[in-house]
Amino acid sequence: MKVKVISILEDNYMYLVIEEQSKQAIAVDPAVPHRLLEIVKREGLTLTAVLTTHHHWDHARGNEALLKEVPGLKVFGGDDRIGGLTDKVTNSQELKFSSINVRCLFTPCHTSGHMCYFVWEDECTDAPAVFTGDTLFIGGCGRFLEGTAEQMYHNLTQVLGSLPQDTKVFCGHEYTIKNLKFAMLVEPENEKVKEMLSWARARDDDDKPTVPSTLMEEFEYNPFLRLSEEGVQKFTGKTDPIEVLRVLRKEKDKFKKPKERLPPHVLFLKLGQTKEEQEVNN
Repeated sequence: MKVKVISILEDNYMYLVIEEQSKQAIAVDPAVPHRLLEIVKREGLTLTAVLTTHHHWDHARGNEALLKEVPGLKVFGGDDRIGGLTDKVTNSQELKFSSINVRCLFTPCHTSGHMCYFVWEDECTDAPAVFTGDTLFIGGCGRFLEGTAEQMYHNLTQVLGSLPQDTKVFCGHEYTIKNLKFAMLVEPENEKVKEMLSWARARDDDDKPTVPSTLMEEFEYNPFLRLSEEGVQKFTGKTDPIEVLRVLRKEKDKFKKPKERLPPHVLFLKLGQTKEEQEVNN
């Protein structure tokens, strides 16, 4: 299984999950359909399905155009507001596309119908992947637009946080530098945050995306996953983890830093590769 990371719009990502043997592909949040189809054609792929995390236009806008262009295409999602939806999925529902397996994870909060997708391949030792849309970002989490701190706490700790620690995290936006600047404010002595911020800035200088991270890495520097840490609690003035999360998100909403612009870029990833191996192969 291979993942194509495709930067679109100002700071969004869409993805292609490719089974290398059959050349079948699944798209995740393909908001710019013509670009996706160009890549599908160039790589000799067959697009079989679309996984939509939520109904916002910058994630779901391309669905209806893709349905017109690709006969038999299935569009999966957990919200009736998703354009072009052909198959509504529910929590823990599993889908299968040749050797690729998908588990749908209901994560309401950013939107009331948000889904994340946990993906793995049969008989493969590579790390699995999770496509988190606007629920979990590298170094951050999504805004509580249609939900509560209680819901996001459940999403981050019980749903996503319980996945295998080596799971690769593919999020919906390139917010990493901004998120890590906020993480520095929360935990100024956290050496992992400093290290990651330096790394993310170097990636930005080289016009390279910062996805994916892993869940294990997120627990080291993402304050929204570090709710029991002394420094995070001190910053919020709270000790109850849900209250810590609530205050963190309110402070992040007020945190203003210049936006880092994502350059046009396509990245090829094999899920079993280290960051160093990815550098060699891209």
